[in-house]
Amino acid sequence: MTLAIRDLTPGFVGEVSGIDITAPLDPGQVAALEAGMDRYAVLVFHDQRLTDEQQMAFTRNFGAIEDARGGNVTRPEEQRLAKGMNDVSNLGQDNRPLARDDRRRLFNLGNQLWHSDSSFRAIPAKYSLLSCRLPATSGGNTEFADMRAAYDALDEATRAEIAPLICEHSLIYSRGSLGFTELSEAERAAFRPVRQSLVRTHPVSGRTSLYLSSHIGTIVGWPRPEAMAFIRDLAEHATEPRFVYAHRWRQWDLVMWDNRQTMHRVRRFDDRQPRDMRRTTVAGDAPTAEQLAA
Repeated sequence: MTLAIRDLTPGFVGEVSGIDITAPLDPGQVAALEAGMDRYAVLVFHDQRLTDEQQMAFTRNFGAIEDARGGNVTRPEEQRLAKGMNDVSNLGQDNRPLARDDRRRLFNLGNQLWHSDSSFRAIPAKYSLLSCRLPATSGGNTEFADMRAAYDALDEATRAEIAPLICEHSLIYSRGSLGFTELSEAERAAFRPVRQSLVRTHPVSGRTSLYLSSHIGTIVGWPRPEAMAFIRDLAEHATEPRFVYAHRWRQWDLVMWDNRQTMHRVRRFDDRQPRDMRRTTVAGDAPTAEQLAA
């Protein structure tokens, strides 16, 4: 097989063929996929019947796996998957859908908001890799927005205004926007806000991106209402249909995306039925802003 990447959305989403990612990769394959990520930001793989161990092994080709602690309200004794795997399904340990009022389900509804994975961490994530083990019976598409193209479409005055801005990100902000506000002291400590630059530059391509997320709760130095109105306007611009690709999941799809250059969200689905989605995350290597007292 010869690895190939074809456009699904020109310059944004590529479909990969000619590779079996359940098996160990050679250096040339890894380099080709890294180059594909630098060019596209989202890569789609079909028919990859991964085990959790194989998914983690594939992920490690691109860096260390991020520690998932501090990113959810699931207690250790409630974990369904092994360490290194992020459970973004609607399932409990019995592999049945969570109850409608289950706290874990309500927290995970935040995934329906536009966000960048782990922007709530001082060192935010590089790549995310999401494997579809069982798709939703209806709904459940994942949408991706190209933050590079959104930045390019801004006028010069707005680019100049946002260049120096620093935002505070926290799960407290994104979940609070949905009314999920009852957090323990330990959760509030784990979710304490971090600072991120509003504009990022890709280290390889040199392309500039907006760095937006529902986790944003203010802009440093701005009155909060003014900050949130401005962020809302930027997010509305960045998620216009011309910047968005919607992925309709098939069983055994894997989608890999660059959190530094994209936002994404899952669309509503019938979660009375099982939807088994398993994510691994490649840790980032540096903060985007100095972490002062937030």
